[in-house]
Amino acid sequence: MAKKVVIDEEECIGCGSCESICPEVFVLDEESQKAKVLLAEGGPVDQINEAIEACPVECIRWE
Repeated sequence: MAKKVVIDEEECIGCGSCESICPEVFVLDEESQKAKVLLAEGGPVDQINEAIEACPVECIRWE
């Protein structure tokens, strides 16, 4: 089974670092000001891992 990337939206502070690192996978929702996952199973793994590392509240993870 393939891993997918998820964001704990309750923990997200909307800093936008994930979107700036990997805009193919992450987007900042204008209404909620929280990050959302566009492509849970796709995208450049290295950039997704970089976004996970850059998240200041550690709310992004692989499942």
